[in-house]
Amino acid sequence: MELRHLGRTGLRVSRLGLGTLTWGRDTGEHEAADQLKAFWEAGGTLVDTADVYADGEAEYLLGRLLEGLVPRRDLQIATKAGSVPDPDRRFDGSRGHLLAALDASLERLGTDHVDLWQVHAFDPVTPLEETLQALDIAVSSGRARYVGVSNFCGWQLAKAATWQLASSGAHTRLASTQMEYSLLQRGIEREVLPAALDLGIGLLPSSPLGRGVLTGKYRHMTPSDSRGASELAAFVAPYLDEEAGRIVDAVAIAADGLATSALHVALAWVRDRPGVTAPIVGARNAQQLRAALSVEALSLPDEICQALDDVSAPVHRYPDQDWSTL
Repeated sequence: MELRHLGRTGLRVSRLGLGTLTWGRDTGEHEAADQLKAFWEAGGTLVDTADVYADGEAEYLLGRLLEGLVPRRDLQIATKAGSVPDPDRRFDGSRGHLLAALDASLERLGTDHVDLWQVHAFDPVTPLEETLQALDIAVSSGRARYVGVSNFCGWQLAKAATWQLASSGAHTRLASTQMEYSLLQRGIEREVLPAALDLGIGLLPSSPLGRGVLTGKYRHMTPSDSRGASELAAFVAPYLDEEAGRIVDAVAIAADGLATSALHVALAWVRDRPGVTAPIVGARNAQQLRAALSVEALSLPDEICQALDDVSAPVHRYPDQDWSTL
């Protein structure tokens, strides 16, 4: 699998990442092992997890698999901290919480460092400089090699990156931002993606298949074994409206014309967007994952990309466009 630099850093990662959101919850150890082995054999290196996935079980399961299945040196492990199971305070970006969470993640993963450590979401209560100081400490102590953020809007990302670059003292610049991005969710193109491109921050798209909808499996019915028919139905529902249906139909038409699958078309589109380093792909089983990984050989023709851009284009008006043209 082709490798790409993560933002403006020397870290090179596979241009598809393996997501572990369901590991330890819906995905057991045997199935997770099959997925990790398939990913590794395909040349994949970037494995994404978080301390809250299955209440830590995803990290614990990944750590067990690293003991004997796949050499630790062959993978870049990315995890996150900052989300908390507290209805009154969903995010905790305090220095104390973040560093304690990192230590707990390292223990579950069975490693002395992670390759990428990310703040899971912006904490409006904690001063941003305190959150960013935790990232500096993580890198200077050797517990993290690179750092990033997740789910930061445009001004939050720009403020964080600017503080790291401009404030006095030595600070670790942000390497990445992880955001939902697909043909069904292009909201980051308003401000987040332009900021990331300008600041040299690599984008790691989550849900690159529109929460599974872009595969086309919901076009005519809701499969009984899908997320749309499970307790995660509300997660899928926003992408089952008429507008989304037109985009899914366009993806299916493109797939037919290219003699490939809708999954491949949707994944190749987001993988090759400007600023994208590696979409994070989650799968129900190893067979699904192998199907996604086989997109490596596909590059979409320019006319297909343009057609998909047009049918899925978000509305960007003032102030995103040049005001003098309005």
